[in-house]
Amino acid sequence: MADDSGHREPLNRERVLLAAVALADDAGLEAISMRKLAQALGVVPMALYKHVASKDELLNGMVDSVIGEIEPPQDGPDWLANVRRRILSARDVMLRHPWARRVLEAQSAPTPVVLAYTDSTIRMFLAGGLSADLVHHVMHTLGSRIFGFTQELHETSPAQAEELPPEVAQYMMATYPGIVAVAMSRPHDPGTVVGSGCDDRFEFEFGIDLLLAGVERLHRQGWRSADHDRDAASVI
Repeated sequence: MADDSGHREPLNRERVLLAAVALADDAGLEAISMRKLAQALGVVPMALYKHVASKDELLNGMVDSVIGEIEPPQDGPDWLANVRRRILSARDVMLRHPWARRVLEAQSAPTPVVLAYTDSTIRMFLAGGLSADLVHHVMHTLGSRIFGFTQELHETSPAQAEELPPEVAQYMMATYPGIVAVAMSRPHDPGTVVGSGCDDRFEFEFGIDLLLAGVERLHRQGWRSADHDRDAASVI
């Protein structure tokens, strides 16, 4: 690719990854191939292999670039506000690059960039005074939420309920009254990408706030796991 003066901008790994991210944002992960990426950059496909050795390395590098857009970790004792802000920043980033979730989930092993992100998030908890024992279990519970996404519960929305044949709707109400009552309890967002109509951001923030409030309560109580106490006793 040449600039306005006709000079060709030198190809490097950063340019390759940024172009790949832009291509995936525009056309989806299925559009990513060495051939299409080379066309976007105005080079021959073999030129890419000087900077990424394989498609797997390309995909991992693309995710690393996306992770780099997430707000950096914040120091200080207010771990709850710091972690919450960073997780919501991660969610905003994942919404800009929806394909990145699939790549993260498919990784056979995390890259150093992903490991560094996870490590820095853990250190935000530790900086707030939480024990390593508590943080161990917190990270299991948060799971993919630290990267800004999670599997959401799919439900029947009011719109869907109205589309059901009357006999099916009656069966649902008689057999699963709890699901129907909850699904019909509030208006739904027709533009959602979560489930079948819930307000995406509200539901995500609600889950994070619920989890972090529980973590804070355990921290204040000086919570320790049974395994931690048992292991400590065996050393004595």
